[in-house]
Amino acid sequence: MESITYVLPATPKQIAYARSLALRNQTLLPWEVQQDRRSLSAWIDAQAKLTPGAQDSRPTSKQVAFAERLARIKRRAVPDECFRDKGLMSKWIDGNK
Repeated sequence: MESITYVLPATPKQIAYARSLALRNQTLLPWEVQQDRRSLSAWIDAQAKLTPGAQDSRPTSKQVAFAERLARIKRRAVPDECFRDKGLMSKWIDGNK
């Protein structure tokens, strides 16, 4: 007797969540993964564990807002390089509190 395995299609909710994760992590959602519920579930689990900010070295919007508020109070300008690096922005904020 042969064992037959059935492949269940991915649900619309799974696909929608996977697409949002792909956008968040700036990665592609492979077409093959979308065809099978189990493989999509595994892909979602792997992508959900990734932190989106890990690869992004730009300062957060809260950092920028706080730095600009400090700059207005101190009547200084935030250096342009601080807007390109999270660490530099943090150091500038610490030095100007």
